[in-house]
Amino acid sequence: MQANIKAHGFELTLAITNYIKKKINMLDKYLGDIQPIACDVQVELMSRRRTKGDIFRAEINLQLPGELLRIEKTEPDLYKAIEKVKDHLAQMIIKYKEKKSGR
Repeated sequence: MQANIKAHGFELTLAITNYIKKKINMLDKYLGDIQPIACDVQVELMSRRRTKGDIFRAEINLQLPGELLRIEKTEPDLYKAIEKVKDHLAQMIIKYKEKKSGR
């Protein structure tokens, strides 16, 4: 799956980009023969001024035929936020497929 990746508040490194692509490609097994229209991934450093450290936000917008799946998670660790977004999106894809097959 081709994903448009954007970062706000920090520099998007090659390691982060590769990690995001790896996690997004894991979703292909859930999609099966469904072709996504668009996939946008956005990661953001929300705040540097917190006393307990940085807060990161990860968001995925996956446009499928007839529906837009949007997931957003915030975590103190960027990689953990990306992982949680991927896991939640996998569950939403399964629900989408069940809903579609029920029609």
